[in-house]
Amino acid sequence: MTRPRTLLLVAGDPSGDLHGAGLIRALKRADPALRACAVGGPLMREEADEFLEDLAGRGVTGFWEPLLKLRFLTALALGLRRFLRERKPDAVVCIDYYGFNRRVLGLAAAAGTPAFYYVSPQVWASRPGRVNVLKRLVRKMLVIFPFEEKLYRAAGVPARFVGHPLLDLLPDPLMPDGQVPDLNPEPRVGLLPGSRRSELSRHLPLMVEAFARLKRALPGCRGQVFAASGQPDSAYQAARAAGLEIVRERDYAERRRLDLAICSSGTATLENAMLGVPMVVVYRLSRLTYWIARALIRVPHISMANILAGRALVPELIQDDANPEKVAEAARALLADDGRRRALRRELLSVRASLGGPGAADRAAGEILSSL
Repeated sequence: MTRPRTLLLVAGDPSGDLHGAGLIRALKRADPALRACAVGGPLMREEADEFLEDLAGRGVTGFWEPLLKLRFLTALALGLRRFLRERKPDAVVCIDYYGFNRRVLGLAAAAGTPAFYYVSPQVWASRPGRVNVLKRLVRKMLVIFPFEEKLYRAAGVPARFVGHPLLDLLPDPLMPDGQVPDLNPEPRVGLLPGSRRSELSRHLPLMVEAFARLKRALPGCRGQVFAASGQPDSAYQAARAAGLEIVRERDYAERRRLDLAICSSGTATLENAMLGVPMVVVYRLSRLTYWIARALIRVPHISMANILAGRALVPELIQDDANPEKVAEAARALLADDGRRRALRRELLSVRASLGGPGAADRAAGEILSSL
């Protein structure tokens, strides 16, 4: 009897957990007998046949912050080395999260296990030397932005643009007649402070205060805080105490109705762009991490909406500029100009159109299985 194929998938943050869960479903559609073993978060736990560790929920990010979790990360790496040696999976699939997955790639190479990378680390934004590591350790990069395929192939790394997995998850933002939805008479403002606890601690008080200032200027606006799936209600107590509605959803039904988002830089900025939601992007880091990032990052923008557009479509307020006064003023300026917001909606939706069509996870699964 033929042994069913076994894959080890490793993701380390909430967006990787989301895309990893979608990839597991796609792999099982293509090969129902396949066995998926996962390191990730709650969404991958639901889909995997065997869940090894919750890495996504640990919030291990930054340049020096992983040192605080070194004991956990070392133990996890040792466990994965043992898993690769004893269980001999047919392939490893790393999903974004380069800091730890670089280690996983080395373990896979030592075990003679082919490795794939789904959702590329942002080598084009900082530390281009990572491309050489990926060239040596990865059988194929399965990338979600069209420019990434060209970048990797130019460096001699096998790559395939599979499309963006969010296109399978996000509803169509257009009306049945193809028109952009009209604006709400009383503006809906969404606050998206991030999915990690460190992001919440830095961004939620800032956003709550910015919204309070905004509401004093525009009393009719309504505020909603979009909670991350991995964070408990208690993490949003400051927002609840300020009278803001807490929203938990997976279908984006409430998010797509927003007139404006005040949003932490990350996957949520691309989600907003693909929903046609105008936004003000903010991001704050620890002081040390910020200065290290400034020295390494080579792109002029931090939000994917602006990076893909090649220009500043939406305002970005970083570090000291991310304060309640400036955030509230940037939001007020957008809400006060209906024409600008309508134009911005259309421009953001053109970003969505550049990312191909649905089916990214199925194409990625096909590439992996056909290569084994």
